[in-house]
Amino acid sequence: MSKKMKFPLIALVVFLTYSCHEDIDDELDPASDAEINDFIWKGMNVFYLYKSDVPDLADDRFNSDEEYTEYLNSFDSPETLFNSVLRDNDEFSIIVEDFRVLEQSLDGVSLDSGMRFGLALIESSGEVFGYVRYVVNDSPADQQGVERGMLFNKVSGEVLTENSDFSGLFSQQNFSIGLAELNGSSVEALDQTIDLTQVEITENPIHRTNVIDMANDKVGYLMYTGFIDDFVNQLNSVFGQFASENITELVVDLRYNSGGNISTAEDLSSMITGQFNGELFATQAFNNNFEDRDILFDNETSSGASINSLNLNRVYFITTSSTASASELVISALSPYIDVVQVGTTTTGKFQGSRTIYDSPDFTRQNANPNHKYALQPLVLKTVNANGLTDFSNGLTPDVEQSEDLTNLGQLGEPTEPLLSNILNIIGNGRTSPQHLPFEYEIIGETKMNTPDFQRMYTNEKLISPQIP
Repeated sequence: MSKKMKFPLIALVVFLTYSCHEDIDDELDPASDAEINDFIWKGMNVFYLYKSDVPDLADDRFNSDEEYTEYLNSFDSPETLFNSVLRDNDEFSIIVEDFRVLEQSLDGVSLDSGMRFGLALIESSGEVFGYVRYVVNDSPADQQGVERGMLFNKVSGEVLTENSDFSGLFSQQNFSIGLAELNGSSVEALDQTIDLTQVEITENPIHRTNVIDMANDKVGYLMYTGFIDDFVNQLNSVFGQFASENITELVVDLRYNSGGNISTAEDLSSMITGQFNGELFATQAFNNNFEDRDILFDNETSSGASINSLNLNRVYFITTSSTASASELVISALSPYIDVVQVGTTTTGKFQGSRTIYDSPDFTRQNANPNHKYALQPLVLKTVNANGLTDFSNGLTPDVEQSEDLTNLGQLGEPTEPLLSNILNIIGNGRTSPQHLPFEYEIIGETKMNTPDFQRMYTNEKLISPQIP
């Protein structure tokens, strides 16, 4: 059963509405394309992970200033230049027209309805439908009664097909979903629609926690949807609660977690363990302009608080094809140290990290060029675990393969939810439950697939190179 996304995010250009509480300052003297192109080439020449694979980024590419200027002027837009200096098959490096949108997105702030969905293609019939994965608490979707497990086959009256403009349909400020149901492998529309509005929301990535009492074990459950640094103290509090309840097993549900901050991934891993303080978590490998950096397990969060560690020797992860980047980092980084049991389907296969590059003397936000808002977030590093694991472009394969049953998604965090139920069966009985899916399907899209934080793994560390003054 294939569940690979059909909509790669190659050099995504973001034209989203900027809506945060700071004022929008007018540009003092709008920059020319040549000025922006100069920033793009220099930023990629310094930071791009795959610089050595792109001849146009070579340090000796140009013989004179005139040749360099002619090169910059040969592109009809900054986006065209950016695309031209990406390595083949780079699906993750992006350029944004307004870095404030990117910053909000990475902080978990976005304009959306709060409905988190997947889009499925039924392989036998070619029909497409959406299914609700979960709903952000207190969001418009929550207030309108949208629930996990709901199916829909229309958006604003348009029947979904494999060729639908999903980005356009779901970017409308106001849209509706037409509910549907499955009859065997056929999608049948229901006479019910739900109107949704997109507003600015901040999603708390700690979607659900639970402690499940079993005969011989107490199982902690965490549904975690994104590695957002602003919520690390709340995450630490969850682990303090787990510790106070003396849990013996832990399930971390990363099935819809597409990544986030590398430091938060290290924090979560240190909360799960604790006995490896000071040992190698992962190595960040850069291009030849930089020396590689080791990240160590720590006993403090990125905010400086003491980590509430569980000192576990085993952890269970729930994964799907939507599990990406920082989520995969946690799984791979813990594998050399403790028993990691992965249940679900194969992950995305993103082991690279990004950093936001601004048009400033040292490429940081400080003293950024006021004449434009372009920024880059190219791949600048790849992660390598303590055993040397990296370059897993085909994803991380589960120990126990189990697809989500879209006709029976269950409630997240409840013992009856199919994937969690199987893990509890493994914990209690040492064996897995067979699965019988009613039809074959392919995941062809999902929430935020065209937003700048999708499948991001990024670092906020300042990188110093001889090429940066």
